[in-house]
Amino acid sequence: MTPPAPARPAVLVAPSAINGLGVFAAAAFSAGGIILPLDDSRVVDAQHPVPPGEEHHCDYLEAGRVVWMPSPECYINHSCDPNTFVRTTAGVRYVIALRPIAAAEEITYDYCINSSGDVVWQCHCGAARCRRAIHSDFFHLPLDLQREYLPLLDHWFRKERASDLARLEATLAAHPPQY
Repeated sequence: MTPPAPARPAVLVAPSAINGLGVFAAAAFSAGGIILPLDDSRVVDAQHPVPPGEEHHCDYLEAGRVVWMPSPECYINHSCDPNTFVRTTAGVRYVIALRPIAAAEEITYDYCINSSGDVVWQCHCGAARCRRAIHSDFFHLPLDLQREYLPLLDHWFRKERASDLARLEATLAAHPPQY
């Protein structure tokens, strides 16, 4: 009996027009489809520091937990017009398609969703709605983007930032969208 053929990879790592390497769809994905699970097993702490030069490949999670992201997820680039978001289900974080994604399209997410902090960087995503200067904290996003991204926030972020979200929801109620 021959072993089964290996599963076809859902994504590929290749050079990106956005920044360095990027993650690309190996096949088309439907909106709501799971692109890949995220490996949060590499916890960063005093006993397990980040490998030198890899500090930008960390993710900051619930209760201050920091993980070092391996390939391929460490190569998912930021976009101000993302095609995915991250959601935790049954203790596993997944990259999920926000909209249909064509084969060979770069997989991106907005690094500010589920994010806190004071890191600022210059964006080169090339999206029509690129914000140029990116502030890492969700609550520093323009109000219209906070409104758009609100349904995408993970449960742990909602819990940890409940009072900030209550203020945001009051502000959004007082400022309905302008169409």
